[in-house]
Amino acid sequence: MGSDQGGTAKGRTMGVRSGIAVDLGTVNSLVHVHGHGLVVEEPSVIALDRVSGRVVAVGHHADELAGREPAGVEVVHPLRDGVISDLGAAADMLRAFLHRARFHASALRPHAVLCVPSGATPIERDALLAAAAFGHRRLDARLVDEPVAAALSAGANPGSAEGVFTLDVGGGTTEAAVVVGVRMVAYRSLRFGGNAMDEAVGRAVRQVLGLRISQKDAERLKIELGVTGGERGSATVVGMDLTTSSLEELEVDGDVVAAALERPVAAIADAARELVAAMPPDLAKDVLNSGIQIAGGGALLPGLAQRVEKEVGVGAVVVDDPLRSVVRGAGRLLEESFDSLEKTA
Repeated sequence: MGSDQGGTAKGRTMGVRSGIAVDLGTVNSLVHVHGHGLVVEEPSVIALDRVSGRVVAVGHHADELAGREPAGVEVVHPLRDGVISDLGAAADMLRAFLHRARFHASALRPHAVLCVPSGATPIERDALLAAAAFGHRRLDARLVDEPVAAALSAGANPGSAEGVFTLDVGGGTTEAAVVVGVRMVAYRSLRFGGNAMDEAVGRAVRQVLGLRISQKDAERLKIELGVTGGERGSATVVGMDLTTSSLEELEVDGDVVAAALERPVAAIADAARELVAAMPPDLAKDVLNSGIQIAGGGALLPGLAQRVEKEVGVGAVVVDDPLRSVVRGAGRLLEESFDSLEKTA
């Protein structure tokens, strides 16, 4: 990633605003810089000195410390269920990501598009704006609901009257919405996503096999086996045997993982079905033609799209590059239709 100092100087002479789009997620954070595209993609983790509060590490480096923290260091995940749970840590983390992105403001007040779960409360939305202000005090920051950004990344037009059905399955939230232009017509927001699935898989392995495994291994089992059992029908994992307190390597059957995922997957399918039932009739044809666009990291769960399609009765497809779909749509808004977003106080 090259320096943008020359571009910034040129922007100042021509009066061009710089800008960023940020998807601050429970699991990963992504930053898009105007004119440069996606420049930061890091775990939403920060490591802090317990005494001084000094930032020790951010992103990948902080994530590597999780579970093996040096004495006096605390690893913090500043977001929970898609929203900020620790404002100070979130602000420090975002400030570090903006520095890493080499984001330099123009002479004009820079634009910022911040992605937020559709079900976020006013207080939670204000917390995101506050974190952005601490990260860069001169930002003209505006919020976009994640399903809107996901719809735009899937090809929706900000000025169109056609409806797009998006299902964004993130780490902390699942967002189902019918989007027209840059507005949601109807939506359902669930306060769980991939993290809850990982926890369910970990519990199942512990209960069925008597093996305690790490969150990362639970996530790997989820991705490899999903609701279909995967290609092999099983996967190997290493964990602590609860009876002998010794390390054991065991084969986990796909049925164990599928059973663990049944409740969250069924809830996601139910939310999509409820949304179809609540959808204005005039938009039904649009949705039937384009299908359900599944985005977010959860879109990669083996068998999810097929399950949603079967339960809802509407075609379901995984969007291109689902992990980056929300920030890609936010970046499109930043560069094409920033003024269509509501101003914030």
